[in-house]
Amino acid sequence: MSAPLVLAGHAPAAPGFWRRALRHRSFVLGGALTLLLVLAAALSWVWTPWPPNDMDLAAKLQGPSAAHWLGTDAFGRDVASLLLVGARASILVGVIAVGIGLVVGTALGLLASARRGWVEEAIMRLSDFSLAFPAILSAIMLTAAFGPGIVNAMVAIGIYNIPTFARIARASANAVWSREYVAAARACGKGALSITLQHVLPNISAVLIVQTTIRFAIAILAEAALSYLGLGTQPPQPSWGRMLSEAQTLMFQQPLLAVWPGMAIALAVLGLNLLGDGLRDLLDPRLARAR
Repeated sequence: MSAPLVLAGHAPAAPGFWRRALRHRSFVLGGALTLLLVLAAALSWVWTPWPPNDMDLAAKLQGPSAAHWLGTDAFGRDVASLLLVGARASILVGVIAVGIGLVVGTALGLLASARRGWVEEAIMRLSDFSLAFPAILSAIMLTAAFGPGIVNAMVAIGIYNIPTFARIARASANAVWSREYVAAARACGKGALSITLQHVLPNISAVLIVQTTIRFAIAILAEAALSYLGLGTQPPQPSWGRMLSEAQTLMFQQPLLAVWPGMAIALAVLGLNLLGDGLRDLLDPRLARAR
C-alpha cells in the first residue's frame, strides 16, 4: 500500500486538532471569553435591555436592580446596554487596526525576506523608526491634524501594528526560504513571488494567526485608553474607555460604574491572550506531537 502523498512545503494537518483543542484549558477558556465578546456585540444590534442613549435623570446613579441589571450612570442610561453596544467599538477597532497591521506588515515582511539586501535593510529600519511612535502618541498627532475620532484611532493603532507583523513575517519567512523544498522550487524555475505565495506564506500562517489574536487584545486595550483620553470613540457612541473616564469622578458615589467597563476590558483582553497562547501551543508542530 502506497504512502499518503504530502506536498512539499506544506505540513499535513495535525491529527485530532479539535480533540486536542478541547483538552487545552487556555484555548477553551480563551475561546469562551472571546465568543462571549462577539456574542455581546452581535446581540447589541438586535436587542439591548434599554435604548443605550436614552436618558432618565430621575433614575441616575442607581445600583443593580430588576429594571437596570447593572445600574445606571450619571445621565440615567442603562449600564448593561452601554456595555453591550460598547463591545461593537472594541471589535471594530480590533478588526480594522489589526487588519491594517496584518496586511501591510506581512506584505513588507515577505518582501524583505524575498528580496534581501538593501530592500530588507530599508524595511527593517523603517520598522524601527515606526516603533518610536506608539499608538497613543500617533493618535495624539492624528488628532491634532484631523480631530478626534474612532477612524483616527484605528489608523493610529494599525500603524503601530505594522512593524510587529513585518518583523515576525520576515523572521518566519527567512526560516522557510532556507528549507530544501524552497531550493527545489527554485531549481524548477519558480520565481520569488510564486514561491512566496505557494510555499512561504502557507508555512508562516500559523505564526501570523497567533500574533493576530494577541495584537487584537492590545488593540482593544489601546482603543479603551484612547477613548479614556477623549481621542477615540466619540459621543454618543458608547465606549468602554469613555465609560471609565466618566466614572472616575463618581468613584465614591457609585464605584460600580468603573467596575463594569473595567471588567469587560479585562475579560476581553484576557480571553484573546489565552486564545493566542492556546493556538500557539496547538499550531506548533513540536508541541502538537508532544500532546
